[in-house]
Amino acid sequence: MAASASIYNLLTLLLLSGIPFTFSELVKEQPLVLKYHNGPLLKGKITVNLIWYGKFSPTQRSIIVDFINSLSSAVKPKVPSASFWWKTTEKYKSGSSTLVVGKQILLENYPLGKILKNPHLPALAGKFNGVGTVSVILTAKDVAVEGFCMRCGTHGSNRVGRGRVRGTFIWVGNSETQCPGQCAWPFHQPIYGPQTPPLVAPNGDVGIDGMIINLATLLANTVTNPFNNGYFQGPADAPLEAVSACTGIFGSGSYPGYPGKLLVEKSTGASYNANGINGRKYLLPAMWDPQTSRCKALV
Repeated sequence: MAASASIYNLLTLLLLSGIPFTFSELVKEQPLVLKYHNGPLLKGKITVNLIWYGKFSPTQRSIIVDFINSLSSAVKPKVPSASFWWKTTEKYKSGSSTLVVGKQILLENYPLGKILKNPHLPALAGKFNGVGTVSVILTAKDVAVEGFCMRCGTHGSNRVGRGRVRGTFIWVGNSETQCPGQCAWPFHQPIYGPQTPPLVAPNGDVGIDGMIINLATLLANTVTNPFNNGYFQGPADAPLEAVSACTGIFGSGSYPGYPGKLLVEKSTGASYNANGINGRKYLLPAMWDPQTSRCKALV
């Protein structure tokens, strides 16, 4: 009881003083363990096909394509780099996952309308089928998707043809006008919690830079848990995965409402933690490291 009272008094003092703190500073952080469930992972060369649903500008498309290419680029960018962030996936069983951008489809005429239901996602992903591929569906800012604000994006798998082979897919939506406080944080004021000022987006586009965070999360989650029997913690239908287990952590010293200490571009004031190809800069979330059982941030 005396120890509990001491911790309570210390918490009260810190709250009243306004000093930011994390519980890990008071209680030793316990290792986070994502159990391996013995299923196949996506390893080797992986083709990422893109389905652009709705209207995206050429600049918006190039930001996202450059990001995917940055993850497995042979060109050595400045450190810290997006490719170094991605290399953490090699620590999961069976080696490296090399991403290559494959085919792209532009569906600017909204063939399924501007309100998509969950069954529409695997249907769209079915435009590209194949082993060792990921179909990424990117919806524009004026496209509503079922459950948008609850998840910001998702990944799954579907059958390819009549066989037992499964393809994987990802959906990420542009949250510039839909739930930006949830899906584009920290580039937008949060809906809940401490109202810290939003950061300046590194590519000058809150919606697209928010999509990068969610796409990065889902690409890592997909290669390490493609069929719900890879690496995760908790129930298979609502798992904590490689990056979703580290939500809200972007740099050292992070705590709820504060993304952590980041790099800042002097000329624009934009916050970032990863360099990519073609001079791009991105903000990438922490990823769980199997070797240390800790969430690993780039800075």
